[in-house]
Amino acid sequence: MRTKRTAGILAGVAATAMLLGACDTAGDEETASGDASAETDNGTGEGDARQGADEGAGATGQPFGAACDAVPEDGDGSFDGMAQDPVATAASNNPVLSTLVTAVGEAELVDTLNGAEDITVFAPANDAFEAIPSEDLDALLADQEALTDVLTYHVVDERLTLDDLGDGEFETLQGSSVQTTADGENVTVDGDAQVVCGNVQTANATVYIIDAVLMP
Repeated sequence: MRTKRTAGILAGVAATAMLLGACDTAGDEETASGDASAETDNGTGEGDARQGADEGAGATGQPFGAACDAVPEDGDGSFDGMAQDPVATAASNNPVLSTLVTAVGEAELVDTLNGAEDITVFAPANDAFEAIPSEDLDALLADQEALTDVLTYHVVDERLTLDDLGDGEFETLQGSSVQTTADGENVTVDGDAQVVCGNVQTANATVYIIDAVLMP
C-alpha cells in the first residue's frame, strides 16, 4: 500500500513538473514572440517609416538648377554650410556671389539682411553683374541710395517655394513688386532673369541665384 502511495506521489510530482515546464516554455515563446515583434516594429516597422519620412523630407525642396554645380561641395560656402548662417553671411562664404556681397556691403545692408526673418533673396550671380557695363556698375556701386533701391528690389519679405513662383507677384523691400513664372524648375523673374540655382537655404532666407540684375 505504501509503495502504491509513493508511486502515486511521484507520478503527481512528475506531472506537475511537466506542467510547469510546459508553462515556462509557453512563456518563453510568448516573450520571444514579443521581443521579435518589438524588434520588427523598431527595426523594420517604425524605423522604416521614420526613414521613409526622413528621405521624403530630404527629397523635398532640394536646390535645383545647372549652376548649383558651381557651389562648393563642402565648407561654409556649401549648401550645408550656408544653411547655418544668416543670408548676408552665407553669401559672403559663397564665391558665386562675391560681387553681390560687395554691393550689399557698399549699401550697408548686411545687418538688415542678416537680421530679417523668413525672406527670399533673388541673388544675382557674379556673371549677372559682369553683364553690366563696367562704368555703369561702378556708378551704381558709388551711389548708395540707388544701390539700396536695386538690392532691396531683390528681396521679398517671406520665404517662397518653387510652387509659389509658378505665377507670382510679390512685393519687395524696395516697395515695387517682382513677378515670377515657372515651368517645372525653369523659373523666370521679371520676364528676363533666369533662376540658375534655386531653393538655396540659409538660416533666415531662401535664395534663388539668378543670371541678371533686376532693376526696379
